[in-house]
Amino acid sequence: MTRCAVIGGGAWGTALADLLARNGHAVTLWAYESAVVESVNGAHENPTFLPGVSLHSSLAATASLDSAVNEADLITFVAPSHVLRDICRRASGSLRTGAVIVVATKGIERGTLALMTDVVRAEIPAARVVALSGPSFAAEVALHQPTAVVAASEDDIAAARVQRAFSSDAFRVYTHSDVIGVEVGGALKNVIAVATGIAEGLGLGYNPRAALITRGLAEMTRLGVALGASPLTFAGLAGMGDLVLTCTGALSRNRAVGVEVGKGAALADVLAGRQTVAEGVVTTQSANALAVRERVDMPIVAAVHGIL
Repeated sequence: MTRCAVIGGGAWGTALADLLARNGHAVTLWAYESAVVESVNGAHENPTFLPGVSLHSSLAATASLDSAVNEADLITFVAPSHVLRDICRRASGSLRTGAVIVVATKGIERGTLALMTDVVRAEIPAARVVALSGPSFAAEVALHQPTAVVAASEDDIAAARVQRAFSSDAFRVYTHSDVIGVEVGGALKNVIAVATGIAEGLGLGYNPRAALITRGLAEMTRLGVALGASPLTFAGLAGMGDLVLTCTGALSRNRAVGVEVGKGAALADVLAGRQTVAEGVVTTQSANALAVRERVDMPIVAAVHGIL
């Protein structure tokens, strides 16, 4: 049994916390929202972000970041990309020496253009960091649908530890060493999903969707290679796998935002009606700036940036 903390009480954080608890670990879920803490502890559910799912009875929630992390040996950050740095900074003083940090947030930080593992390393310099990414809708993971993801790290021992902690009969974790490729794939697929949603909202069919997915994969690969990733990574779960799921799945928040924009809705109105974060909106700005900085041709990303 491993003492685990999951930082972020949204749909994905709740699903991962429940998975770890069902795997026999002692898990504390930190949530910003007091209503989430109360419902997880009182009713073993999170109706705000993951409705209709019964959570494991051993899963505990807290609003105290320090108490969530100070006894944990495995800490998973699932906070939105725009607040990850601040949360890591606040938690850094309470972390146990040698704790493994899992980064399940997907995105590119606005302004710094840093990948999420780089944000964590900057705020927690001695951390053993593992990126967790792949095609995984939170609702399906919580309902124990078969899912396969990637745990990527330059630290093979840390990656293997994450693999053991999260793996179950329905949740398969592969290890990988290409952290940059896994993170770039996980971040940019959200931008391409917004593009496919816009096309759908405009009434376009499957031909343009296939074109956007295929050429979107080419853009993701070009940028990843420019940053030092292996092109082969983008043919795997964290690249093509996550891209196809997010661009076609009915549960995709980023695709859904694109659909509404394609139908003519103002982005501010679309986002105002949602409790969950569509990372593709923030990542579009960062990805476009990163493409300009690296002098990588990314016309789909540029087009989505121009629309949003």
